[in-house]
Amino acid sequence: MARTTTRPSGRLLTVAEAADRLNTTLRYPRRLIEERRITFVKIGRHVRIPESALDEFITAGVVEPVRLHSDRAA
Repeated sequence: MARTTTRPSGRLLTVAEAADRLNTTLRYPRRLIEERRITFVKIGRHVRIPESALDEFITAGVVEPVRLHSDRAA
């Protein structure tokens, strides 16, 4: 089974920086990493989150507004 790898681009953020950017506690990005829901990089015992991976995660969660068309005339 071939394993595909993606190259992280941009800055590597600490967990604290990622939490700050998401406006959450440190626990949330740590949980994302533990559940493998976001790409991360291990450098020795340090964990970093690529800025591009965080941008993709945010973009994937965007919900577009629903536009209701009203046939009523004002």
